[in-house]
Amino acid sequence: MEGTVFTPSLEAMKHVKSEQGEMLTKPFLDVCKLILPVIDKFGAALALVKSDIGGNITRLENKYLSNPTEFEKLYSLVQVEISAKTSKGSSSCTNGLLWLTRAMDFLVELFRNLLAHPDWTMSQACTDSYTKTLKKWHGWLASASFTVAMKLAPDRKKFMDVIGGSGDINADMEKFCANFSPFLEENHKFLASVGMDDLKAS
Repeated sequence: MEGTVFTPSLEAMKHVKSEQGEMLTKPFLDVCKLILPVIDKFGAALALVKSDIGGNITRLENKYLSNPTEFEKLYSLVQVEISAKTSKGSSSCTNGLLWLTRAMDFLVELFRNLLAHPDWTMSQACTDSYTKTLKKWHGWLASASFTVAMKLAPDRKKFMDVIGGSGDINADMEKFCANFSPFLEENHKFLASVGMDDLKAS
């Protein structure tokens, strides 16, 4: 593998915003998709997160494909639903974007933990990230299944070797967190501005 598992997403991130500085639907979803191979390497521990992210990407992508011109900009997917008063539905794109953003928050936090705490086990890094990001939005059931899954986290050194490829994994991981976080913050700000940033899992 040329470079690290982050190389494709770092390249793709350069295209997420239009020249006017607006978030574009397809490039944003592409970056999220390019992170899925990283999650694969966690095996069973993050299977839930992966299916969640994958499902939300598909939902947003299908809407985008229904009218690529109308939905070229990421937030147009939400604005349409806000106008139609369908944004709070569990299968809405608004909900999809919210949970996709939260799952990505979790991953960024996890990568930051791996960088900041070389002595932590993978399980510790995952659990800490979960507590900081997703936990407050999850009901008891989701929380419990997540806690069980974290015990299946892979050996840290093996994981780092696998995702490192031929590049500098720490540098790339740091770059990913630094470049991707502002997009997530922008999503939260936008969702908060339409009153949709504090929905809990049903």
